[in-house]
Amino acid sequence: MTMTGWKNEVFRNFRLYAVTDIKAGDVSFFKKVEAAYAGGADIVQLRSKALSDGELVACGRRIREIADRCRKLYFVNDRLDIALATSADGLHIGQDDMPVADVSALMRRAGAEMFLGKSTHSYEQALRTAAEEVDYIGVGPVFSTPTKPAYEPVGMSLVREVSRAISRPFVAIGGIDASNLSSVYSCGARRFAVVRAIFDAEDVYAATKKLCEQIDACRENTAVA
Repeated sequence: MTMTGWKNEVFRNFRLYAVTDIKAGDVSFFKKVEAAYAGGADIVQLRSKALSDGELVACGRRIREIADRCRKLYFVNDRLDIALATSADGLHIGQDDMPVADVSALMRRAGAEMFLGKSTHSYEQALRTAAEEVDYIGVGPVFSTPTKPAYEPVGMSLVREVSRAISRPFVAIGGIDASNLSSVYSCGARRFAVVRAIFDAEDVYAATKKLCEQIDACRENTAVA
C-alpha cells in the first residue's frame, strides 16, 4: 500500500536497508539503530529469532519513535501482527509466509498503510512475486550468510537477471558488505539490505556511512560512464 508525503519519498529513493538480528539481552541495540539511521540507512527492519512477542512489540515501538525522529522508515520482518501493533511503515514476508493477497487484505481491513516486500530466491520466484501486490522484492541471498543457512547463495547472476527483466524495485540481500557491494551494484542492484555488516560492526555509524558512500560512488561512476 503506497503512502503519501515524506515517507513515500524516503521509500521511493531508499538505497540502504538495515536488517536487525537482535539477541536477547542486547542493551546497546537501540543505540545501534540510532547510529544506523544517522549513518544513512533509510529503513531499519525489526527482525529477531530470540525475542518473545512482548519484547518484539516493545522493541518495535521504540524503533518507531527513533524512526520518526530521524524521518526514516521502520519495517517488520514476517510478523503482520507485530507490524500492526507497532505502527510499522512496512512488512517484509518470505516465500513460505501468508500469501500476499491475504496480507494485503488484512492490512486494508485494519486500515493500515504499509509498504509490503517479499523475499525471492530464484528467477522464477522473482517474476511471480513482481506480479503480486508488493512494493518491492528481495533477491538473495547473494552470498552465503549465517542469517539464512538453509538457502544456497543465488550469486550475482540472479541479480543481473532480475535487474534486466523486472521493473519493480528490488533489494539485494545476503552477505553484502563493503568488500563486495560495488560488484553487486555493477550487476544492476541499486538497493541493498545488510545485516551483519552494520549491526555486528564495532562502529555502526561509521560502517553504515561507509556503505552509503560506496553506493553514492557507484552512482557517480555509473552516471559518468
